[in-house]
Amino acid sequence: MTGAQHSRGPRPQDPELFAPAQHERLQAATSDLSWLLERDYALPSALELVGNRYGLTVRQRMAVQRCACTEAQRTEREARRVDVTQLRGRRLAIDGFNVLITLEGALSGGYLFVARDGCVRDVASIHGTYRRVSETDAAIDTVGQALAGWGVAHAVWYLDQPVSNSGRLRARILERAALHGWAWTAEVVHNPDRTLVADTESVVGSGDSWVIENATCWANLVGELLRAAGPADSLARAHVADLSLDERP
Repeated sequence: MTGAQHSRGPRPQDPELFAPAQHERLQAATSDLSWLLERDYALPSALELVGNRYGLTVRQRMAVQRCACTEAQRTEREARRVDVTQLRGRRLAIDGFNVLITLEGALSGGYLFVARDGCVRDVASIHGTYRRVSETDAAIDTVGQALAGWGVAHAVWYLDQPVSNSGRLRARILERAALHGWAWTAEVVHNPDRTLVADTESVVGSGDSWVIENATCWANLVGELLRAAGPADSLARAHVADLSLDERP
């Protein structure tokens, strides 16, 4: 991770796969998948049914899968959510790769999706190795400026030990924190998801569905950052499709 890659921007096919003309179809597919999950269909078979019905590509199916949930799941997640206006003076535990990679994609004009639980998710993955990109520092700083504005007392970033370059990213996060005077720590742990869920003293910053459903409380960091972005902000480069709408025919 000595040098930054060019970008974590959209793939060449994304402008066609996620164009506004596709949104209604993706919304309907997300609604249908959620409907099937409500009726205890297994996710793999339900996703295959929905994907085949709507003729979705692998990448479109991934977006639909990450945005679908049952009403019970949506209610449970919302009950645990803490508004960012309530973070003043509190400790925040950040799901490092989950937050950072989504913001890197947003800053590079990637495609993001509003899920039925209100979180903003992408279709990115790191395949066991994280490589810094040109938007990494900006993504870290975006989080830092927001946390300072919200009055967060202390933040700890959790990064996945099995992912290569986690240690180098930890060092980079701490460098940016020292530069700006932010009260941060960063830890590389074997299983950040379980570490975050076990931290009952902190508000968890994550958009991961399992984490937010099992954490004591959580904040929708990326969603709030995107909602607050003005037209001139770098985050406004992101292409955001709202798949939370109920469009079942």
